[in-house]
Amino acid sequence: MHNKPVALVTGANQGIGLQIAKELAAKNITVLAGSRNLGRGEEAVKTIEGEVHALQLDVTDAGSITAAAKHIREAYGRLDLLIQNAAISNMNRPPGQSVEDYAKATRPSNVSLEEMRAVWETNVFGVLMVYQAMLPLLREAPDARIVNISSGLGSLTASSDHSYAYRGIFGPVYPASKTALNALTVAMAIELENEGIKVNAVSPGYTSTSLNNYTGTDTVEQGAREAVRVALSQDGATGRFTRWENETIPW
Repeated sequence: MHNKPVALVTGANQGIGLQIAKELAAKNITVLAGSRNLGRGEEAVKTIEGEVHALQLDVTDAGSITAAAKHIREAYGRLDLLIQNAAISNMNRPPGQSVEDYAKATRPSNVSLEEMRAVWETNVFGVLMVYQAMLPLLREAPDARIVNISSGLGSLTASSDHSYAYRGIFGPVYPASKTALNALTVAMAIELENEGIKVNAVSPGYTSTSLNNYTGTDTVEQGAREAVRVALSQDGATGRFTRWENETIPW
């Protein structure tokens, strides 16, 4: 068995996922940087100091997920930390279209079911498929953790508040996919609470990444910090939804 903790970060070839991989590697953790495109993943890990390996992983492809789990078991014999970061915000948003205009075009009354299904396939069903495939390995770890990268936009409590600044962009595509991810997080935490595996959701904030066409106001360093904090925390918390620094977000 590999003699250091092993972490899998999905969607780690760029943005927040790449930054999380960098920070975990700096903590003497072996990091597997999941990337749908292996070539891009291999280029990304060259920028990281420490033990980091690119891993082909398409969270929408069951075969890819099964192969990744098999490789982890055969090559490392363990998985201690799973950070589910891979996500998309849209499939068919026209170039240059504002977030507000996209929200208007994807209301419950007019949203394309193809658009909604595509985003949920990655952000919800992909997360569940990876969870199911990696859980046998996590169950064998002495102190396993799962961190799901969510968004404050998924908070039903916040979006029900008329004073919430982003209430107008809540809709059935990206925001509701994160609401569903939050529900999965609670379900996972309940399932695993008696096994000592901690499962939490974190919001990175409005981080400048390809997810929002680099319109975010926070750096990737700021966006990654809560995920890393929760991943390495010894406070025993599980089933929580937080932003930096340990600030609870209402479900």
